[in-house]
Amino acid sequence: MAGDTAYIARVVATYWFVSISMVYLNKVLMSSESVSIQAPLFITWFQCVVTTLICWMAGRISESIKQSEGLPVSGSGSKKSFFSQFPKAQYNPDIGKKILPLSVIFVGMITFNNLCLKNVEVSFYNVARSLTIVFNVALSQVILGSTTSSRTGVCLLIVIAGFFMGAKGEVNFTMLGTAFGICSSLFVSLNSIVTKKVLPAVDNDHWKLCFYNNVNACVLFMPLMAYFEAHTIFAAMGKEMISPLFWGAMMVAGVFGFSIGIVTVMQIKATSPLSHNISGTAKAAVQSMMAFYIWKNEATVMGVAGMFVVLGGSLLYTVVKMREGKKPAASKEEIESSKK
Repeated sequence: MAGDTAYIARVVATYWFVSISMVYLNKVLMSSESVSIQAPLFITWFQCVVTTLICWMAGRISESIKQSEGLPVSGSGSKKSFFSQFPKAQYNPDIGKKILPLSVIFVGMITFNNLCLKNVEVSFYNVARSLTIVFNVALSQVILGSTTSSRTGVCLLIVIAGFFMGAKGEVNFTMLGTAFGICSSLFVSLNSIVTKKVLPAVDNDHWKLCFYNNVNACVLFMPLMAYFEAHTIFAAMGKEMISPLFWGAMMVAGVFGFSIGIVTVMQIKATSPLSHNISGTAKAAVQSMMAFYIWKNEATVMGVAGMFVVLGGSLLYTVVKMREGKKPAASKEEIESSKK
């Protein structure tokens, strides 16, 4: 029992470290003129490149392990190796076309997410993106035909109230950054719904989907970078683009971006979906409170209250949806939406 507790504590601590570090490092890359360049699309594109390369390398290692153990390369592999969970990363254009609609949404999701982080204070970041569950419920009703209980509706009203309280109390409030946060929330919700529709195209393998999604994203970002950021990138060729600090931060951020998927799965397996969401809510609170100290963000009573109202409403929503998901009368769509 003590060993299990220690393992769970390590997994949760790792999830917190990776998640918080990724947000803070991305904030530096998006906002710091002394470390980075003002090219958020290029930075986001590079993180997709890193994820693609890691998926490819992990697939090659997995393939080698399976061959050495006499297992079929297309099989699930041995559970003894961490890398056995990764499939061979091989791009099929026909499958890539089927994944393309999701990839367009994915590009919008990560782009608006980073633009939000660039334009708002770190302490306000979670509030700016807090409407995800509202869009989840709304889009699930429209696209999946699921129903919403009155308890869920109350939770959503709490989150919406917290959002407006946080916006009202934010000292350095920006409409642009908040708009990016709302767009990010919308695309996160669309991403979760469309993911379920395209998963069968990759044999319901999330890592294979990750590979295809990021390969497509790398291509989709190129015309956007050429149109919006070509001048900025070329202007930085003799400065930041040859800085070891800049590329070191870019590489670490890319690795963190890939690792968050791994540690999320680890935390869910070590605890439960409900415990994972509770941990994520607590992590968001700590992340925001630390930002007041690390980033010297100004705090107001209204702003802090709004942040905790959002987190409280999100936590209550998680508990309600998990309980509703256990009811025999719950629809399949409602049960699936409770896992988001």
